[in-house]
Amino acid sequence: MSSFLPSVLTIAGSDSGGGAGIQADLRTFNYFKVYGCSVITAVTAQNPDAVLGVDVLSVPSVKKQLDAVLELFPVRFVKTGMLANAGIIECVAQNVKKHGLQLILDPVMVSTSGAKLLEDSAVSALKELLFPLAQWITPNVPEAELICGCEIKTRDDLIFAAEYIYRQYKCSCLLKSGHIISASGKAEDIACYRGKLFSLSTPAVKISGNTSHGTGCTLSAAIAAALAQGKNWQDALVSAKAFVCGSLCQSRFLSDTLSQMYPPEENFSIQVEFKEL
Repeated sequence: MSSFLPSVLTIAGSDSGGGAGIQADLRTFNYFKVYGCSVITAVTAQNPDAVLGVDVLSVPSVKKQLDAVLELFPVRFVKTGMLANAGIIECVAQNVKKHGLQLILDPVMVSTSGAKLLEDSAVSALKELLFPLAQWITPNVPEAELICGCEIKTRDDLIFAAEYIYRQYKCSCLLKSGHIISASGKAEDIACYRGKLFSLSTPAVKISGNTSHGTGCTLSAAIAAALAQGKNWQDALVSAKAFVCGSLCQSRFLSDTLSQMYPPEENFSIQVEFKEL
């Protein structure tokens, strides 16, 4: 039995384009060598450029999927993505508490292409029911602005927001900075763990179009998978950050600068700078 892979559950929407949602999560789980289970909350018709349609599943359907998975599989870690509405959020919260699951929460509210993926009435349910149950939440800048009720334009704003989320909801926060690139050319995320602030940075990867589609899903899935493999929280965050950065680097080598940094014909490793602030 000790040779079995850890089981990790993703609760999220299906992305027909394969770049985000359930598909990205399961692909990430496979890379980190954990067994991926899934509960689908919605079926989306989308590609990296647009969401053409969203069909949200009923709460009973979501509950049946949860019952089927959690009855048999020894799941300890779960990550959530698109939860769509308050009914699904309440159902997930009940199961997290009932089964004592370790929750990594990606507060998916709007897609990369701008489509709304969470009902307005469900935002308060997400904050009140799930945030306090989460081990980590991983908002991007627009999501953090909605959660905190303030604009986030600078590094100091990132630090304030990460600490605010921790103190308000008593859950650790990794605030993704992809929308704000520092003057030094680094992609610096801010983590708040037990009230202490930390920085995780890598060189910013120049991308075009919607190449970043699905990076948020991938990051939270990677954190859950790394924790399930027994990594401590620092190593889990660093592994997840490196995986996302490496995926972006390998996705395309159109920039001359990027090609010189990471020649496509050579193996390369991503160095993540981790430090306490």
